[in-house]
Amino acid sequence: MKVAKAVVQCLTSENVEIIFGYPGAAVAPIYEEISNSNIKHVLVRHEQAAAHCASGYARATGKTGVCIVTSGPGATNVITGIATAYMDSIPMVIISGQVNTTLIGKDAFQEADITGSTNSYIKHNYLIKDEKQIGRVFKEAFYIAATGRPGPVLIDIPMDIQELDIDFSYPEEVNIRGYKPKAIGHKLQIMRIVEKIKESKKPIICVGGGVSLSGATEEFREFVIKSNIPVVHTLMGKDCLSNDDYHYIGLIGSHGFSYANRALSHSDVVILIGTRLGDRTVGGQSLLDKTEIIHIDIDPAEIGKNFNAVLPVVGDAKDILKQLNEDIDPLDTKAWIDEILTYKINEIAPKAKEGYINAKAAIKLLSEKLEEDSIILTDVGQNQIWTARYFKIRDKMKFLTVGGLGTMGYGLPAAIGAKLGAPAKRVVLFVGDGGFQMSLSELGTLKQCNIPIIIVLLNNNCLGMVREIQASKYNNPFGIDLSSNPDFVKLAEAYGIKSRRVDKESELEEAFSEAISCETAFLLELVVDPEEGTLK
Repeated sequence: MKVAKAVVQCLTSENVEIIFGYPGAAVAPIYEEISNSNIKHVLVRHEQAAAHCASGYARATGKTGVCIVTSGPGATNVITGIATAYMDSIPMVIISGQVNTTLIGKDAFQEADITGSTNSYIKHNYLIKDEKQIGRVFKEAFYIAATGRPGPVLIDIPMDIQELDIDFSYPEEVNIRGYKPKAIGHKLQIMRIVEKIKESKKPIICVGGGVSLSGATEEFREFVIKSNIPVVHTLMGKDCLSNDDYHYIGLIGSHGFSYANRALSHSDVVILIGTRLGDRTVGGQSLLDKTEIIHIDIDPAEIGKNFNAVLPVVGDAKDILKQLNEDIDPLDTKAWIDEILTYKINEIAPKAKEGYINAKAAIKLLSEKLEEDSIILTDVGQNQIWTARYFKIRDKMKFLTVGGLGTMGYGLPAAIGAKLGAPAKRVVLFVGDGGFQMSLSELGTLKQCNIPIIIVLLNNNCLGMVREIQASKYNNPFGIDLSSNPDFVKLAEAYGIKSRRVDKESELEEAFSEAISCETAFLLELVVDPEEGTLK
């Protein structure tokens, strides 16, 4: 069996159903074998989108996403998508083609040292030099990607290796020396957590994206109900609890709600679950100066990295929460939650100027109309913050966005991957005009694969987040003008995608109904005031 066919056999053994990619000469042998398999190939329009699609697929399904690119520029184009997945802990396997082994290091046509280039922002990578190791490498790659703290793993395969004949068998087990991720939480430490919670007067839970990644949403919600502790969340942890739950407080951080930040700072015990509390989540140590921290995370490197924890517990959130649920008793937190509610100021969205849509009000309105198992995605910028603050997550909704790297252009390809992974669920993307134009070529993928998602394009004819920062800090917005934007409705129509432009709030209800009832992809452009900010 040729190595190229063995690659497809490896993917089949890992139950891979969809692969996102962009072909080239350096992966032509593998593509030939994919064409003769049951694996569905989705042709993206840019290699970076292949990684974002795989990421969206992984997050919607809980499986490992897979993408494939050719050597040289194909491989370097996928780097941003790899780094995005790495910082957000998304399980992914990337296959890249490489020049012949005899040409490596000789600046051959379309040669790039992709393993060296990705070393600092990838969980692991391989350059195949021995064709007999192909089965072991793929088995290890999928295991590494999905276990411990999930992340991307790259396999670089030279062209001549792909054409070699081997006796192939796929390993049944993995045994990697030095890699033994810890999933089970230490029982004694968990008992100490229970005692610490019992002693607290003003406890608060801060939940991050690690809970969703571990598939622990149900266990988390059970813990909240059993403990009766209020909850704040990071950007990545928004969908861990229904936003209408009694215990739900809201988003913290530099773009979070002031009352949620205040609740965090006034607590006496903070239970961090699946979050490292990055710089935009907690802008400085002072916010938690008077608080004792319990930190639960599967990655031991994250515990104590940003804040000292009095009780660290390394392990999978799902397992630890199961153990906690066996021992936790409800606290009397009514007075504490009532106090938090006094911090809260009802925000009244100002009426939009003539010819504009109020983004905050529109997002809130749409959240009330969607099915309760919908998948909501954002790109990066004001669209992300508006959605994180004002979209009301209910029941089994998922909220997929970019955290660590803050990659514009993520939204559209990630939505494609999410919908292909969960075809029965409604998928809605909120995106700004800046980020949309970084990946709008994927409208071609959307059309070719007949993927019915709703794109809500919040168009303010500028790089809104950058403008907001510049106006606040320098009183001089510069370099952010996108007034030469194309006619997005005509652009969508050129791809054969239904669309509508709305600049009157009186038309929103009808426009949302039209988008929701559409059985194909739909682009809904909302014209937004360039001066509308994220926090007010």
